[in-house]
Amino acid sequence: MKPRDFLLFVLICLVWASNNVLSKVLVSHWHVPPLFYTALRFGIVFLCTAAWLRPVPMPLWRIAFLGVLMGGGNFALMFIALNWVSASEAAIVVQTSVPMTTLLSIVMLGERIRWRRTLGIMLAFTGVLIVMYQPGYTVSAGMLLLLASAFCGSLGAIMMKQMGEIAPLQFQAWVALMGVAVIAPLSLMFEPHALDSTLAVGWPALAAVLYSALVTSIFAHTAYYFLIAKYEANLVSALTLMTPLMTISLGSWLIEDPIDTKMIVGTVIALTGVLIIALRTGRGSAVPQAEEHS
Repeated sequence: MKPRDFLLFVLICLVWASNNVLSKVLVSHWHVPPLFYTALRFGIVFLCTAAWLRPVPMPLWRIAFLGVLMGGGNFALMFIALNWVSASEAAIVVQTSVPMTTLLSIVMLGERIRWRRTLGIMLAFTGVLIVMYQPGYTVSAGMLLLLASAFCGSLGAIMMKQMGEIAPLQFQAWVALMGVAVIAPLSLMFEPHALDSTLAVGWPALAAVLYSALVTSIFAHTAYYFLIAKYEANLVSALTLMTPLMTISLGSWLIEDPIDTKMIVGTVIALTGVLIIALRTGRGSAVPQAEEHS
């Protein structure tokens, strides 16, 4: 990878990591309702990408359902979960999207896996279970929501593969459209005072939502697609592991996310498994990796 492109990739991962922390601050510290935050973000993205809705990808039902999964499911569930979990925990647990995508590829695409990727799947899930573990063998609602978010992202990744090639901005336009269509009514129903709560925070909330929509979604994701088209899948997939590591570092530094031995051990095991899967997937597999970057 050229040094310039590597620096771009570092910047992309830093943007994703900083947005993970920022989303935690918005939802948990500033009490911006998560559904309203999701709808605002996708509303801004839609305004910027609406011109790319046409030509309509076919079949229409598939791109619509894909948009619901990636917008209404993936992101909304993740932001709701941030009420209960730290940004660092979220960054690790959503890595289950990688082994989930691999397992779904076996069921939906007839993919076959060998022992190395099987080992990677086992390590990834074991590490995440360690991170999720609570005394008394309980799992918080936030952790379950994160797993549901990861599953939506994984299923969306498989459906993208079944659709064939789709332009990045066209994909973002449809995800944003369906995200707004699904999440905005739910926010109106379950978050009746969402606008007042957000306005009470003032301009920092507006700046955070604009950063999430314009810098994270429009810039970082589009640049990521550019690098995927330019370089080998195994290289790009491996480098994305910078995102959870950066999230943990920024979370600990900026908002004092707790990091204990359990967190460190689980993170090392989970990311080792994800790396094994990513490297093996990049060598000849056509299965896309789910994108779980907020």
